[in-house]
Amino acid sequence: MNRPAQLALIDQNRQEYGDRYAGLSFPSASAADSARVRRSALLADLEGRATLSANASKLESLKLSPGCRACLEGNWSCLFITGNCNCRCFYCPTAQDVGGAPGTNNLDFPKTDDYVDYLARFGFTGASISGGEPLLVLEKSLQYLRAIRRRLGDGVHLWLYTNGTLLTRDIARRLRDAGLDEIRVDIGATDYALDQLKLAVGIIPHITVEIPAIPEEGDRLQEKLVEMADSGVNYLNLHQLRLTNHNYPQLAGRGYTYLHGESVTVLESELTALELLRYSLDHSLSLGVNYCSFVYKNRFQGSAGRRRAGAQIVKKYEEITAAGYLRSLSLSGPGAEVQRQVERLQRLDPAGQKWLLAPNGTELHLASSLWSGQDDSGLELKLRYAEARILPAISYRNAFIEVPLNPKRKVAVERQAVSGEWRLGGAEWRQLQEEIAGSGTFPASGSSPLQQEMRRFEQLPVGLQDYF
Repeated sequence: MNRPAQLALIDQNRQEYGDRYAGLSFPSASAADSARVRRSALLADLEGRATLSANASKLESLKLSPGCRACLEGNWSCLFITGNCNCRCFYCPTAQDVGGAPGTNNLDFPKTDDYVDYLARFGFTGASISGGEPLLVLEKSLQYLRAIRRRLGDGVHLWLYTNGTLLTRDIARRLRDAGLDEIRVDIGATDYALDQLKLAVGIIPHITVEIPAIPEEGDRLQEKLVEMADSGVNYLNLHQLRLTNHNYPQLAGRGYTYLHGESVTVLESELTALELLRYSLDHSLSLGVNYCSFVYKNRFQGSAGRRRAGAQIVKKYEEITAAGYLRSLSLSGPGAEVQRQVERLQRLDPAGQKWLLAPNGTELHLASSLWSGQDDSGLELKLRYAEARILPAISYRNAFIEVPLNPKRKVAVERQAVSGEWRLGGAEWRQLQEEIAGSGTFPASGSSPLQQEMRRFEQLPVGLQDYF
């Protein structure tokens, strides 16, 4: 990441926390270098033993749960069924005493059938029930699980997040009978005791422990890894600690080193997660350990949402980039020159599946795969990017479509411009031809001003979070 980009994130983080920003400890240049060396050594030790995925922002050993696989593929929906929780973990990023209807991504689903129709309409293969604490509203959680399983059958993997404090063997059976495939227990809520979790072993098919990697608990967690494997736990998901305005009072005094970024995170948390992953491999544990970094969640889950929405509203001559944005290209110029290009496209794509001539006859919209290799005689290329979002209702501020879920419920999909309109010609055009080419992809390397501007809309960054 170049220095201007770093400074922009620093300013963003400073504005988010205001006066409290001064109370956070960020690494000096030398400390950041030392941490990078330590991380590089861990990654080198894991090379060939752990699997890197999602542009090297995610690592896992041995196996990945089916739910995590659905997330990695961009096909996961998480329903927050309640905003209330009976525990107060210091690391929780949000308040746990909030009411409201079950919902996901700013969409409320108080009716089970509406949520199931949403899952079916957008092709989700994984769905989870979360909170708050879903077992506080057990009957409601069971109602949604049954409805999903009844309608979608084995085509969707179902899991539930819980702190485990309310779990019993009877509840585990009821969850299984409702269709639950996997239970994910945050044992940090019970001082890392596995007693409650063990009640689900042998009943629910997949048992997962999902916790943040707490730096001061690293040694203790190494011991727990062995106990987890011996207790029938199938998977351990480790998250990176993230600072929020809600958990700031609990995290700020714990002596952590914070990192600037898309959100403020804890440096030591990532290193602890990688060390635990290495420990599990060094000791040949049967447990599948997955490090789910903040940048993975922020980048890839966001991209999945954009792609999902974009697929509903993309125009025939547009393409969805690897980062999930809508790319729109057009050629404009004298009518005769545009007509010459139309004749060429009629030979390449006689059905007009990937191009459209504007009514004025002087602008030609086309997919990138159709203009590779063209000359730029008298023509100007226009390049734009847009972002699509699924909304509960039309805002009337952007172009939109309505997507019916069933006869009584629909959602809106809107597209909003996220870039200006770049007008290119000559050398810039040829450079862009080389970059996008006929494959419609964008190179990971390159440092021209045009590439730097385009990259954030074309491709997601590679690697784990930068340390600064």
